[in-house]
Amino acid sequence: MTIIHARRALLPEGWAEAVTVTLDGGRIAAVGTGAPAPAHAVRVGVLLPAPANIHSHAFQRAMAGLTERRGPDPSDSFWTWRRLMYRFLEALTPEDVTAIAAFVQMEMLEAGYGASVEFHYLHHAPGGAPYDNIAEMSASIADAAAQSGIALTLLPVLYQQGGCDGRPLQGGQTRFGNSDEQFARLVEGAEAALAPLPDDCRLGIAAHSLRAVTPQALDFAGALRPGAPFHMHLAEQIAEVEEVEAHLGARPVRWLLDHAEIDARWCLVHCTQMERDETLALARSGAVAGLCPITESSLGDGIFDGVAYLGAGGRFAIGSDSNIRISLSEELRTLEYSQRLRDGSRAALARPDKSTGRVLFEGACLGGAQAAGRQAGAIAPGLIADLAALDDQAISLTGREGDALLDSWIFAGDDRLVSDVWSGGRHLVKDGRHIAREAIEAAWRAAAGRLTSS
Repeated sequence: MTIIHARRALLPEGWAEAVTVTLDGGRIAAVGTGAPAPAHAVRVGVLLPAPANIHSHAFQRAMAGLTERRGPDPSDSFWTWRRLMYRFLEALTPEDVTAIAAFVQMEMLEAGYGASVEFHYLHHAPGGAPYDNIAEMSASIADAAAQSGIALTLLPVLYQQGGCDGRPLQGGQTRFGNSDEQFARLVEGAEAALAPLPDDCRLGIAAHSLRAVTPQALDFAGALRPGAPFHMHLAEQIAEVEEVEAHLGARPVRWLLDHAEIDARWCLVHCTQMERDETLALARSGAVAGLCPITESSLGDGIFDGVAYLGAGGRFAIGSDSNIRISLSEELRTLEYSQRLRDGSRAALARPDKSTGRVLFEGACLGGAQAAGRQAGAIAPGLIADLAALDDQAISLTGREGDALLDSWIFAGDDRLVSDVWSGGRHLVKDGRHIAREAIEAAWRAAAGRLTSS
């Protein structure tokens, strides 16, 4: 058993002092308040639940910072960025993916995330030929999780066509493609790759987008693992919305709500191009909106209508997507600031009883647990022990109490305030550093250096 004693902690009922949390294996066995720290306890300042990072394309971390020059096109956009990304990934090997993903997962943990959901569509060798093990690349992601220790929800992604018109995959896209039969075998292989990992790691399913799969293939993918988390990109770009509407007869969010049984197993990623009625309908569905504010800013995706969505009771979670920067506090800050810039407001997502930071953080914890398929998201007995601690001696937290602790971390501090993180009860970040940082960083440097010079 592990015992953690926090001077302050955020519990489901609110803030408490002198909190003792007992872990039994990977779960929280007991929570008590008001007692002094046992002699053998791990002592921390501010104890929080650690949210899941619900949307990552790990391999893209190695190209961060390499796409900030304008190309030959008169205007740069998501679509020009995507062409550069396809060229970059043509050189990636399974060993590269393991090294990059382990580094990404380590950065997530050091930022305060307790779990990672990998939206994994890089399946095959350059040119599109499957590896002898069709799930070779999925195994690379699982190997990375074995190195980093993070709780992994692995989402093999079905990707079959280059657009709604059914055009074949071209160039770098050929590494993504699978027939229905191939994808079913890939899912089985990914499940086998997860077997050696801790039992809080799990398998989900994803379809890339309404552009990349047919309606029939979407149904097929969803039926492969009934009840498992099911994720999909949706309504990210104006051109995507126009293409879907032209071919399927409705805007993406409306089409999906009308043609699929959207419920709590679904996580729909981005949704930055929604009309108000779509926003309210999605909020009522029980699905999670997977928001990636840093990437959405980087790619010019648009602004998710968080004010209307949360006002209607919608659930959301946070992901780092392209991994151009992995920072939990900055993702939450960017989400709130985007609302303020759009509406000319302040404290846009705050409620009368909870501050902006509290609404953002608790929402990300609860929505993240749902999207990752984890019994987590709060500090309570029986839940998985995904926990993060902040250094309450940090300058940004001096004199702060209650919700102001979260507000000061998110809006005035940064991830250097994260002192400790437990993922499924595994104490992986201590004094702000991952316990295997040196080895993981060395492998990253070798892979990233080779890719950058090639």
